[in-house]
Amino acid sequence: MKKFGLIVFIMAAFAAIAVAQPRAIGGRIGYGFEASYQHGLGESNMVSVDLGLPGFAGIEAAATYDWINPGGLTIPWEHKGSWNWYAGVGAGAGFYGFNYIVGFGGVAGRVGVEYNFWFPLQLSLDYRPLIGVAGADGSARFCVDGLYAGAIALGVRYIFE
Repeated sequence: MKKFGLIVFIMAAFAAIAVAQPRAIGGRIGYGFEASYQHGLGESNMVSVDLGLPGFAGIEAAATYDWINPGGLTIPWEHKGSWNWYAGVGAGAGFYGFNYIVGFGGVAGRVGVEYNFWFPLQLSLDYRPLIGVAGADGSARFCVDGLYAGAIALGVRYIFE
């Protein structure tokens, strides 16, 4: 019974933290398309999760932990809205190909810039490469397709609290 109470308490704490942070949902358009979700973790960190079609030839999921304005370097702006830049690391996996299916997984990085309007809209431009291992039919190889497929993208997201 004590374990059950502890699990319920931890889940309630995580739910309260999740609801209290700003979030954004939308898409990334580049050499492919991705649905994108950002979840703020305080004012200087966020988690980004993307699910999409890299190069329109497969399915990919990637998640990164991003630092907002790392090192305290901010973009000066004295008008409505705000600019941020961010960098982060994470992981991704998926598969691609039509006749010959190849699975892949590896390390993802992210660096980008975003503009948050004074109304609930965010525009971003980022580079999120994904490199790692790809395999099919029992063979494995180093996969660099993620350096361009779905890597550079323009993001458009709706911001909600």
